[in-house]
Amino acid sequence: MAIKFDVALGTSVVVFAFNGEKLLSLIGEKSEEPYKGAPMLPSNWVRSNESVEDISKRLMTRLLKLDDLYLEQLNAFARVYRNPMGRVVNIAYYALVNWDRVKDVDIPGYQWVTYGEEPEMIFDHNEIYEMAYERLKRRVKRRPIGFVLLPAKFTFNNIHALYEQCLGKELDKRNFRKKFMRSELLIDTEETVFEAPGNKKPSRLYQFNQQKYDKLTLKGYDFKF
Repeated sequence: MAIKFDVALGTSVVVFAFNGEKLLSLIGEKSEEPYKGAPMLPSNWVRSNESVEDISKRLMTRLLKLDDLYLEQLNAFARVYRNPMGRVVNIAYYALVNWDRVKDVDIPGYQWVTYGEEPEMIFDHNEIYEMAYERLKRRVKRRPIGFVLLPAKFTFNNIHALYEQCLGKELDKRNFRKKFMRSELLIDTEETVFEAPGNKKPSRLYQFNQQKYDKLTLKGYDFKF
């Protein structure tokens, strides 16, 4: 007896960016019924002859005008009744983007929201969102992927704030600096910048060591903050 398959396939992407102070995520609105206008993650249907990863990449290119970004598969979400339209399996991803490259991009129907202030979304998109954040939290402890979220040159305050946002806790700045400097990931550009009006002392600008970055991306480390 032939087996009839009646399952649809979709993909959603949790997009993270860092504006120098806060971790941001891209949230959209459903364009059609049911739940038209309701908050949701960037999503797309996947046809039977299409690659889920290719569809996710094309979705990011269409929205963010980028074709080179950090994209990692997150998980499959397949509860039977997760979608009222029928059985839909969602292969979710998360992406990391540099804020300087997307802050001026017009994305109709979408907005950037601060992590922790995201709305209640349809289906199980809040669950996907939280799983993506937990994955990011684990990754930044063991891989230097946080640098993807930083501009080409950054201050130590920037990277300290980034790790506090990604890990969801306050980090002792002196201890953090010691551990990070030991990693040899930072290169002092010998340039300085005043981070805020009225600051009397400028902050040094750093960039990451690409050779060390590539090595630690493969080898990994364990930052215990």
